[in-house]
Amino acid sequence: MYSEENAVLTDQHGPTNTEGNPMADTLDDTAIAGRLRDLPAWTRDGDAITRQVKAPSFPAGIDVVTDVARAAEDADHHPDIDIRWRTLTFTLTTHSAGGLTGKDFDLAATIDQIAARHGAA
Repeated sequence: MYSEENAVLTDQHGPTNTEGNPMADTLDDTAIAGRLRDLPAWTRDGDAITRQVKAPSFPAGIDVVTDVARAAEDADHHPDIDIRWRTLTFTLTTHSAGGLTGKDFDLAATIDQIAARHGAA
């Protein structure tokens, strides 16, 4: 069944995405706090997590964004990215689940690795 209000499909197993695959379960506050302990550069903002990094140069910042874009495509999970000269802000949430899921924290860890590889802190 399709719900126009939140664009979520459901079947006998619960919510599914538009391809019919089960949607990820949202994490509760305790699980979110636990996952954030492993990602100290990230902060929670409601149903999202955010991190800001400063690249050593504008081209290096674009390289970070390019590598994050590739990782996001591989994970089929895409962050919001704001570029302000050398300052990059990444925001993650699982829109289809209506909150934070393990996919957000997995991609956050990958973003941390990519940023470090490019000298962005």
